[in-house]
Formats: sequence, C-alpha cells, structure tokens
Amino acid sequence: MTKSEKIFKNTLVGVGASLQELRIKKGFPTAKSFTEKYNLPEIQYWRMENGKANVTLKSLYKILQIHNVSLQDFFCMVMNEKIAA
Repeated sequence: MTKSEKIFKNTLVGVGASLQELRIKKGFPTAKSFTEKYNLPEIQYWRMENGKANVTLKSLYKILQIHNVSLQDFFCMVMNEKIAA
C-alpha cells in the first residue's frame, strides 16, 4: 500500500469515527436506530462509519444536515481527531 493510499484509508476511518460520534451525541446508540429514524440505507451507513465506504459529498451532506453540522465544521472535527490520535 502506498503512502497516499494509507492517508486516504486513514481519512475514511476518521470520517467514520466522526460520523459515529455525531450519531451517539444525537442519542442513537446504534447505526441501525439512526438509519431507521432518518430512512438511510443501513449497510451503506454502517460502511461509512467503519471507514469501509468511499463517502460521496452528496451522502455526507445529507447526513450532516441531520446533525446541523456544516461540511467545514465536520472536516475540522475530523482533523482535530486525527491530531489527537
């Protein structure tokens, strides 16, 4: 795996961890409960949270709207978690 592939994979994992953190803060203990409430595809959302899906901006934007979080604030959150790790 090249360095850029590792960086990309780590970024996907960071995005997923941040999505999971937002979901839990919103009071949803499981991805299933969250996806059922907001009519999202459960498997795809689970893959996003686990860093196994290449998240599209469209999907990410839809999820962030549910949380009332801007793309800018979200990526700041992702970067802060990467720095802390």
